[in-house]
Amino acid sequence: QVQLVESGGGLVQAGGSLRLSCAASGRTFSSYAMGWFRQAPEKERDFVAVINWSGGSTYYADSVKGRFTISRDNAKNTVYLQMNGLKPEDTAVYYCAKHTSLLGVIGSTSTRPTRYDTWGPGTQVTVSS
Repeated sequence: QVQLVESGGGLVQAGGSLRLSCAASGRTFSSYAMGWFRQAPEKERDFVAVINWSGGSTYYADSVKGRFTISRDNAKNTVYLQMNGLKPEDTAVYYCAKHTSLLGVIGSTSTRPTRYDTWGPGTQVTVSS
């Protein structure tokens, strides 16, 4: 059973950068795609980015494309989200999640929260204007 814990959130000014980390326990981490989602107050949980099991394929929400970069280090059981050019509308709790499909292919269907079966508790990101 994989358990996930996010870190790296905080308060940053618009235009600034943050790097989120998601540490996973369990020996099967490297066999699954991993995603990042975010949820602002009174809004639904939205897809941000996903990376396949090997790190060779990524997919992003249009709202973060060109600003955010997802990566992973399977030797460290960790997935990252580098966030540059942050905007006030990026303010949210950010969650990492494990995809349900073993060695699966990622794509547009990977944006659905129902495709993920394990979630971290989240880390708050606040961007001031």
